[in-house]
Amino acid sequence: MDFRHLEKYEPQLRALLRIMTALLFMEHGLAKLIHFPIAQPGAPDPLPPILLAAAIIEVVAGVLITVGLWTRLFAFLAAGEMAIAYFMFHFPTSFWPLVNMGEGAILYCFIFLYLAAAGPGAWSVDGARYPLADDGHRNRIR
Repeated sequence: MDFRHLEKYEPQLRALLRIMTALLFMEHGLAKLIHFPIAQPGAPDPLPPILLAAAIIEVVAGVLITVGLWTRLFAFLAAGEMAIAYFMFHFPTSFWPLVNMGEGAILYCFIFLYLAAAGPGAWSVDGARYPLADDGHRNRIR
């Protein structure tokens, strides 16, 4: 079965990936900072500085990536945070992501890295700020 007809929806599908990933990412930060919707399982209270910094990055980047503002910059920052989180907290317990429970950190890292390279897709503040030129490319840095 050929699914190439879906290519015309790529900007909208990328936007859905961006929005859902960022909302889930933000939820982790909110759970650490204000215990919403629940307290982050396993997180100490009060948070040590490294987890406090991670929570702030998760909330701020989550909000900005969700609305598509400065998407590439904050997606790159979020990807870096997840790479650090994986190698600091997951990898030392085991090489295997299934064993060290690091699948989420790996997925976040590579989804955000993709968004940093590909841009926000449809329905973004970045897209509204820099509309397409006649050649189909953004007038400013994409």
